[in-house]
Amino acid sequence: MTKNELRVDYKKRRDLLNSTIIEEKSIQIANKVLLLPIWQFSFFHIFLPIQKQKEIDTSPLLSLLQGKDKHVVVPKMKNNQDLTHYLLLDNTIFKTNKWGIPEPQDGIPVDEEKLDVVFIPLLAYDIKGNRVGYGKGFYDCFLSKCKPGVLKVGLSFYEPEQFIDDVDATDIPLDYCITPEAIYKF
Repeated sequence: MTKNELRVDYKKRRDLLNSTIIEEKSIQIANKVLLLPIWQFSFFHIFLPIQKQKEIDTSPLLSLLQGKDKHVVVPKMKNNQDLTHYLLLDNTIFKTNKWGIPEPQDGIPVDEEKLDVVFIPLLAYDIKGNRVGYGKGFYDCFLSKCKPGVLKVGLSFYEPEQFIDDVDATDIPLDYCITPEAIYKF
């Protein structure tokens, strides 16, 4: 299937999820993250979910990272293609943008080069770690600025597709994808 076909299919799948299922599966995903070989690292980038898109609730994962005294970094859209990144603090103020994404209003900026692990939103992915997002290219642009070796961890309610037909040379594959049932390593 093409990326556009997968976007349509997975948005329909998510529409069938209720808040209880999202909460349960999000907790299962956070528990699976505990099994990853990532806990020696310090700087973790995490997305905050778009609730109207029924994305994975990252609050259980966020609590886990904070409980392990990790530096948690959250994104903010800068323009039509870029993200800026801020250290999450107790006093960080969030505002929901026009796409429904909670964003920090200000704070301590963190350069992409400092990041060790990036948790990545996605709609679908394949067995090679290629991901399908919403199609704006924010994360591919962001990941291209990260240091070599940054660990890219997708979070998904679903198992992988066999193949994505139209992977681009600019698409940056995942290192892992975590589902409620499994950990996929690519």
